[in-house]
Amino acid sequence: MARLKWSCRRGMLELDLILSNFLQKGLPLLNEQQLNTFKELLTHTDPELFAWLMGHEQPYNPELTSLVSFIRVHS
Repeated sequence: MARLKWSCRRGMLELDLILSNFLQKGLPLLNEQQLNTFKELLTHTDPELFAWLMGHEQPYNPELTSLVSFIRVHS
């Protein structure tokens, strides 16, 4: 959990707020596959994450797209 918390700390305040809220509210709702997808999501750059989470673009991977939608609802 500490590693995930650290990975959610980003260079953009908006991402910090969204991801830290999601850690508290949405993370406990994830199954193991979704948790792995979340870890994969955190490997992407801040501009990619921002575009996806703000709805400006969609991830190339359907699993990431589904998770981004889930994060937007639960953060």
